[in-house]
Amino acid sequence: MSIGTGPLIVQSDKTVLLEIDHEQATEARNALAPFAELERAPEHIHTYRITPLALWNARAAGHDAEQVMDVLERYSRFPVPQPLLIDIAETMDRYGRLKLQKHPAHGLILETTDRAVLTEIQRHKKIKPMLGSNLDEDTVVVHPSERGRLKQKLLKVGWPAEDLAGYVDGEAHHIELSQKLEQWELRDYQEMAADSFWEGGSGVVVLPCGAGKTMVGAASMAKAKATTLILVTNTVAGRQWKDELIRRTSLTEDEIGEYSGERKEIRPVTIATYQVVTRKTKGEFRALELFDSRDWGLIIYDEVHLLPAPVFRMTSDLQSRRRLGLTATLVREDGREGDVFSLIGPKRFDAPWKDIEAQGWIAPADCTEVRVQLTDAERMVYATAEQTDKYRLAATTPTKNKVVRKIMAMHPDEPTLIIGAYLDQLQEIAEELDIPVIDGKTGNAAREKLYQQFRDGEVPVLAVSKVANFSVDLPGASVAIQISGTFGSRQEEAQRLGRILRPKPNGGGAFFYSIVARDTLDADYAAHRQRFLAEQGYGYRIVDSFDLPDAPEEAAPSESSESSETADSNNAKELP
Repeated sequence: MSIGTGPLIVQSDKTVLLEIDHEQATEARNALAPFAELERAPEHIHTYRITPLALWNARAAGHDAEQVMDVLERYSRFPVPQPLLIDIAETMDRYGRLKLQKHPAHGLILETTDRAVLTEIQRHKKIKPMLGSNLDEDTVVVHPSERGRLKQKLLKVGWPAEDLAGYVDGEAHHIELSQKLEQWELRDYQEMAADSFWEGGSGVVVLPCGAGKTMVGAASMAKAKATTLILVTNTVAGRQWKDELIRRTSLTEDEIGEYSGERKEIRPVTIATYQVVTRKTKGEFRALELFDSRDWGLIIYDEVHLLPAPVFRMTSDLQSRRRLGLTATLVREDGREGDVFSLIGPKRFDAPWKDIEAQGWIAPADCTEVRVQLTDAERMVYATAEQTDKYRLAATTPTKNKVVRKIMAMHPDEPTLIIGAYLDQLQEIAEELDIPVIDGKTGNAAREKLYQQFRDGEVPVLAVSKVANFSVDLPGASVAIQISGTFGSRQEEAQRLGRILRPKPNGGGAFFYSIVARDTLDADYAAHRQRFLAEQGYGYRIVDSFDLPDAPEEAAPSESSESSETADSNNAKELP
């Protein structure tokens, strides 16, 4: 076997190893990105996996099997296994053998370049009811209402359809990007992302938190010049979208409606929350009326990786509308990335976090895991606890409170977020530090007031639950201290880091601390949460809490804070 000098080792199990210290590593990584998914990114060797979905995303983006094989052979240190090359070619060839097309007389048809494939799917018991009669041996009529569900089912059986049926323009509404309030311009990658989406007609744009996904949405709206429905994670995020659109586009306040638990305004641009869209009344999704209320020309899904299952069902009925998904990560904890591909569309643009950081658009981040030791009493309580209680006991240990004070003393006068998943734990640390708490019970008006006070520097430290994970713009925050997380959620870790990645006025960096109880489930889940950030190139340093400098005038912990009684009585409730 001849040995080359490339940075890749391509293996027959569809994994690709990248030596990151190699002089061609960056070049090879950029070439791999369109068709391979990064799985692990420790210090020296990164592991990618070639999956069918990744290959079909590449095919939808215009890459062919020959280009993929050329990348592997060009950068591989050893000969690429021949069975893998055959598998890549055959997998990519499955995309597009079935094509959805418009038909002047029959509305929607499914065409094939391979009659055996069409025959196979016509005999599939879950697909057959979606299809009508054959027009000829290569063409079958599709019930127009089944366009989305058909694509879902075809993907699941390994025959992803290329959707060429086009889109309705929707109700026209004039929207332009505007400099009416300040001088600004689209960043190059934002413009490329909007162009890539528009060229494809529907799909997903992946950008880091803080990189301006809202502006990609605004630029897409300016291209569509049509009524637009924007779906967001919460009301605060929706109002931030509204403020940004008023600042950056020709839209006025009267043209933008809010459809939430508090208001039911339907206007040419309507911003609705996922929560209100998925709420049932008498067993029915009443918000379906929202989707039918106007002839929408564009639907934007913010934080598409959080799209609730009921919205997938609604989206399957909206395939004639242009659909834009925005996210920092396509990782879904429920494994439904295939549904995003089928119903929103393939990935149209992806900018690696480190690349955006290198351009100065997001702050460089220093990630540190601080490990704490449970007291002997806490360890015994943990050891004898039911399995369902172990994570809560470890994650909410009062030992972490002292560490929070130590970290804050290392960053005096820095805007700081203390982030947790358990109500009692957050309230306890907030009382100790005399700081406000934002959680699921905090009303929208109170939330917005506290966020604004934080932005203005009036409130330098905030304790926040998972309600602050998504789409909350706190550009001044430079330190985040995570005291507990939602089990092993990788997407949550990414969102929490994203809270502090906005560029700093002084050019400084961001500091992300995760406090973890050693030898417990807390440490196991933390390792899983960190995986996505490692994939993006953010390595964690691990330090022991004893090695951190003591906070000035720090009182010794009381006996009660380290007793089993305290640990056992910490009946923490996980926040919504």
